[in-house]
Amino acid sequence: MESTRLISIGKIVGTHGVRGTAKILSYAESLSFFSPQRQIWSKKKEGAAKILTIKRVQQHKKVVLVSFEEISSIDQCRNFIGARLLIERSHLPEIGPDVYYWTDLIGLLVYTTDGSYLGRLDKIFTTGSNDVYVVREKKAEKLIPALASVVKKIDLTNKIMQVEIPEGL
Repeated sequence: MESTRLISIGKIVGTHGVRGTAKILSYAESLSFFSPQRQIWSKKKEGAAKILTIKRVQQHKKVVLVSFEEISSIDQCRNFIGARLLIERSHLPEIGPDVYYWTDLIGLLVYTTDGSYLGRLDKIFTTGSNDVYVVREKKAEKLIPALASVVKKIDLTNKIMQVEIPEGL
């Protein structure tokens, strides 16, 4: 398992029912990544990665309920709580120019257009109108709207993002 070719699409956060259905916090915009018969990797911090085959999928409130062929009881499912779910990067759909997967942006070093270092892009969350980048430097945190008027340059090769902070932000 080569980590550079695997992309995290969610995390098992709990169980649902007694037949081993997993509650998954999905990082994907679409449930298509959790389609029946798809094989995905599960990986806990400790231990080896395991391949799981999706049997059933259902949206449930803020989580996705997924049944796996290899898990048939609540006790088995409990062993997977905390595991990240990963797919091969080659299974991601093609994206257009100036469109990025979050996984490619997280970790970028963020600078202003005048060269001031703001920190590292730590996480991203979505709002009703746009995504927001959470940039951290030590204990300081800046929230930067993911707008073309703010984000001036993204250089994935050099792992740099350049932003122009609006006045008052």
